[in-house]
Amino acid sequence: MTGRNTAAEADPLLRAEDVSARYGHVQALQPTSLVVAEGEIVTVLGPNGAGKSTLLRALTRLVAGRGRIYFRGEDVSGLPTHKLARRGIVMVQEGRGLFPQMSVRENLVIGGYLQPGEVDAQMKAVFELFPRLRERLDQTAGSLSGGEQQMLAIGRALMAKPQLLMLDEPSLGLAPRVAGEILSTLGELNRRGIGILLVEQKAPLALKLAQRVYVISLGRIVAELKTDEIASYHDLARYYLH
Repeated sequence: MTGRNTAAEADPLLRAEDVSARYGHVQALQPTSLVVAEGEIVTVLGPNGAGKSTLLRALTRLVAGRGRIYFRGEDVSGLPTHKLARRGIVMVQEGRGLFPQMSVRENLVIGGYLQPGEVDAQMKAVFELFPRLRERLDQTAGSLSGGEQQMLAIGRALMAKPQLLMLDEPSLGLAPRVAGEILSTLGELNRRGIGILLVEQKAPLALKLAQRVYVISLGRIVAELKTDEIASYHDLARYYLH
């Protein structure tokens, strides 16, 4: 990895140390360390197949792996996905993972199962961010547009009251305008105190949003940069073929 951690070292929101993952005999993610500080948006960039999604899945224990994970200074390495969510680490997966035959309301209620006494309040907060979801409350998730489905996926994650929100390619398959709206909403969530770790294919949009970027190639982080040090997207190209 290039350079030193530029995030605050004292009690970061998330610290991962030598996290790795395999799919069968394939080492999909080499031992990887990263930090997300309180109040920070961090993006992970890299070519297709570089290990970006595997990194998020390893951090949320959706795929078995090694290494240590600390959340607000607490070692949570041995916790399964649902217990990490209870701590405040929630992920929006690529492909959204909605229940297409269920209504918008039902999908949101499922997202709030960890906060059963706050479902109504959390749903109200989701509608403030995404008013269109209120208008489509009784529609099935599968009948929504791509942008609305992504709003629902993020809204469902917010029902769990995350302190750290991880998102895997939230703009995938969306028109540029809609993708911009979705990423702008992430900026608003961050201003409300939610830390964000973002894997995103639209690098220019992600770089405008984030404070720092990790570049991953061939399953290994090869660079850590402050986004204000990157003059253009082309500055990153040399890392992609590292």
